[in-house]
Amino acid sequence: MKRKVILFALMVVVIAGLLGLAKYRSRLPGGRARTATVSAAGHQAPDFVLTDLQGHTLKLSDLRGKAVVLNFWATWCPPCKQEIPWFVDLQKRYGPQGLQIIGVNMDDGGQQDVEKFVAENSINYPILLGQEKVAEAYGGIDYLPTTFYIDRNGVVIDRVFGQPGRDEIEHNIQRAIASTAPRS
Repeated sequence: MKRKVILFALMVVVIAGLLGLAKYRSRLPGGRARTATVSAAGHQAPDFVLTDLQGHTLKLSDLRGKAVVLNFWATWCPPCKQEIPWFVDLQKRYGPQGLQIIGVNMDDGGQQDVEKFVAENSINYPILLGQEKVAEAYGGIDYLPTTFYIDRNGVVIDRVFGQPGRDEIEHNIQRAIASTAPRS
């Protein structure tokens, strides 16, 4: 019985610590809460240029007219690993309707590890090498995965921290695809 009480108390302390850390990380120097209005729903997605694993650059604004899923992830992240097969399947299914999934890898390790992971998981969408300045442009990426759903006009329609269910991902993809493409 005493062991259960100690374990419960330890769990409470760990949870309180994690909540405190989350609150701390969500603040900027000076005690002001971080604002991510540029990447919040209803705002234009910040443009960026990043390099893929083959050394080519990709500019987000070049995808205007497509629905974009922008997924910040890492090879060491268990929820990221679980949702990647969903993204592979959803890219196959909705790609012909104008969907482009983009993975922004936030690993600190080498590119070779990412390339190996991509090959082992048959990832069929571009994987870009993330940079802190891009993460900051999106309000700071404190949790992985973090996913932005961007409509055909480049407007963020939703931002999701952590791993939602496959149904929620697919629903957001359908919303992004249903948006009207910009006129040329």
